[in-house]
Amino acid sequence: MPLIVVPFVRRRLGETLLVFWLSFIGVTCTGSEHAATATLPAFSDLLPHFLVEPVDEYIVKNKPVTLACRSTPATQIYFKCNGEWVHQDDHLIERTVDPATALPVMQVTIEITRQQVEKVFGLDEYWCQCVAWSTTGTQKSQKAYIRIAYLRKNFEEEPQAKEVALDQEVLLRCHPPEGVPPAEVEWQRNEDVIDPQTDPNFFITADNNLVIKEARLADTGNYTCVAKNIVARRKSNSATVLIYVDGGWSEWSKWSPCGADCSMWRSRECTQPSPGTGGKDCQGLDLQSLNCTSEQCPQTVSGAEDVALYVGMVAVALCLTLLLITVVLVYRRKKAGLDADVADSSILTTGFQPMGIKPSKPENSHLLTIQPDLTTTTTSYQGTLRSRHDTTGKFSMTNGPLLDPLPKGSHTLHNGKLSSNPTEFVSRLSTQSYFKTLPRDVANTSYGTFNFLGGRLTVPNTGISLLIPPEAIPRGKIYEIYLTVQKKEDLRLPLAGCQTLLSPVVSCGPQGVVLSRPVILSMDHCSDACLDNWAVRLKKQNYEGAWEDVLLMGEELASDPYYCQLEAETCQLFSEQLGTFALVGESLHMGAAKRLRLVLFSDAYCSTLEYNIRVYCMDDTQDVFKEVMQMERQLGGRLIDEPHVLLFKDSYHNLRLSIHDMPQAHWRSKLLAGYQEIPFYHIWNGSQRYLHCTFTLERLSLSTCELTCQLCVWQVEGEGQSFTLDFNIAKDTRAVDSEFLLMDSNATALAGPSAFQIPYLIRQKICSSLDAPCPNGADWRMLAQRLKLERHMSFFASKASPTSAILDLWEALHFHSGNINQLAAVMADIGKQEAMIFLVSDGEC
Repeated sequence: MPLIVVPFVRRRLGETLLVFWLSFIGVTCTGSEHAATATLPAFSDLLPHFLVEPVDEYIVKNKPVTLACRSTPATQIYFKCNGEWVHQDDHLIERTVDPATALPVMQVTIEITRQQVEKVFGLDEYWCQCVAWSTTGTQKSQKAYIRIAYLRKNFEEEPQAKEVALDQEVLLRCHPPEGVPPAEVEWQRNEDVIDPQTDPNFFITADNNLVIKEARLADTGNYTCVAKNIVARRKSNSATVLIYVDGGWSEWSKWSPCGADCSMWRSRECTQPSPGTGGKDCQGLDLQSLNCTSEQCPQTVSGAEDVALYVGMVAVALCLTLLLITVVLVYRRKKAGLDADVADSSILTTGFQPMGIKPSKPENSHLLTIQPDLTTTTTSYQGTLRSRHDTTGKFSMTNGPLLDPLPKGSHTLHNGKLSSNPTEFVSRLSTQSYFKTLPRDVANTSYGTFNFLGGRLTVPNTGISLLIPPEAIPRGKIYEIYLTVQKKEDLRLPLAGCQTLLSPVVSCGPQGVVLSRPVILSMDHCSDACLDNWAVRLKKQNYEGAWEDVLLMGEELASDPYYCQLEAETCQLFSEQLGTFALVGESLHMGAAKRLRLVLFSDAYCSTLEYNIRVYCMDDTQDVFKEVMQMERQLGGRLIDEPHVLLFKDSYHNLRLSIHDMPQAHWRSKLLAGYQEIPFYHIWNGSQRYLHCTFTLERLSLSTCELTCQLCVWQVEGEGQSFTLDFNIAKDTRAVDSEFLLMDSNATALAGPSAFQIPYLIRQKICSSLDAPCPNGADWRMLAQRLKLERHMSFFASKASPTSAILDLWEALHFHSGNINQLAAVMADIGKQEAMIFLVSDGEC
């Protein structure tokens, strides 16, 4: 047996181990203080190998975990955690001999507590591995990661209630609460677990969403998403799914025999199936008639009676014709006298009405009493005219072709008012087949009645409006038009690849109405407005509910019924059709960015030690911000800092949120990790209207009211924003101020001249003056240049009246902030006399 020299590893512990080892194998050792000589068996040249290695563990609540390591042949084994050796006294050692190989086996165990793991605060994770020695060398085991297990209370996304037609697909979304280890998800219907293995009509996707492939009546119920891990089990709020049945026709009956009136008919019933569970009735006719051919008509014998009948009918027809001609002639004579008094002057005075005229000039005081005649036919106009302008201003009435004196007298227009109850409006119009697209949600819906003079609809505090220019509605027509913001979760907007929703989904209708000119739909968008980074498409929903690409920005054609102007934060859409629209962007490279609005809320009143700060990360559009403000107002929250804007790039990196610099003597964060994280795709696809994270803080005493900290929000390897908070949680206990939500106090519907800054007749004069090309360029082209709209020259040139299109866009852009005097100065610069009508003395304004 060969002799080898085994060096001491440690003086104190090494002596003990070495003596034990040599005595264990039955050899005699002699030596000095620093070495020992022993006769060892033949396996002394073997490296240790592990029979058991430490594995990942989770600490549940405060229960420590045990890590074990077993190796052979090994003289000693130690654990190393996060790069530091574990103290020898913390090791529990057990030695045995493998009966099959006669090799010594050593097993070591240690315990890891929650306090040890919590000391490692930051991006690093707590890990341990064991190192085994033999006389030949060392071996390291795999790393075992120890994590603190938890499961948060709040779901990141909960299923929403739905009403779905029979046999349609249903998608219920669920994103479980953040947890370690990640939570497993199961679905329940009416408290019963759904098993797709036993019912293949259900399918659970990889991201935990529930799909009902074909909705059945039996699928109506309350659906709950359940998340569970080794720590806890959480239930989402239940979502009620209602499966309704739309009515369907049975086949038509056979045609009836030809009747005495030479017609036949057939009928059908709405019974295949009958409408149920709130479903719609059948659309269309249930009775149909058709004229018979001459061969099918009942034969009658003509005689003297028939001849007398026909002669009498002809005589009556001649009398009615003569009477009608007489009435028309009398009407025209009377109308000619009326037109001499009113004519266009009524429209002119309507244009001046909002600004008012100072009563110090009695020769023009009659203008205030003349009311506009808004009808060109005998049908009365039923709209509400409201003035937006201050009535203290005064015009400088210079002589000009547009300001001829008006005849004295007054003509009164009796305005019909719309119902103040939106629900009544919806129910009244929903009975008409051409209003089947009318939205059910009236909370964010505006509506009005309009004729050829046009008007404007606005959804308050959303940045969404619809401008109906003069002459857009054909003369003699009166339309009831609505404007609404759709909820994104109620619509299936197809997005693929790098596409993302850049705007709210907006509907204006009814679809199918005839327009003589384009209307202008204004709405916010959240892109960085750099078209070099994006391919921006306008999508429109067709009658069947499918989405179609109707416009690619930058590649518009003059013949297209749509044209889109993209400003820094808003978009103006010229459309010759009403419908449901949305802007979808596809990033061309990773430099493309969306604007996110970061908003902080906290509890307005706090009576416990816990205090919550909610951070919303939403698309930077006013409609989403309004919805969040309304929701926080219901929750009793308060805004604790000014909103910040963050550019979120298409870099596939997540968004992180963290809180720092709290006074440790008074506050502590209950966040178990160094930061919270929102996945990239949750933000980029835009399907969730508002994402938020909650930071739960704990004050050590109820008397602590001052809170100072820094809250950081950043995209990994991207831009970031920070909030420096310093406030008293007890001083301001008011909820979200209602006045903040009502800052847009303008009327939701303005009909006729009050909806425009430029008076109707003056507008007509400007158009007739600038539409014709001028050799020196003093025409509509110069107007577009002076108004900084020259990049749309080709679009304006494609219109029958380029000036009218320019003025429409100016009205849409400057409704709230437009300066009529600035437009007058532009007209004066062009050299047109029409500008004089805008001049207002500064001392009289």
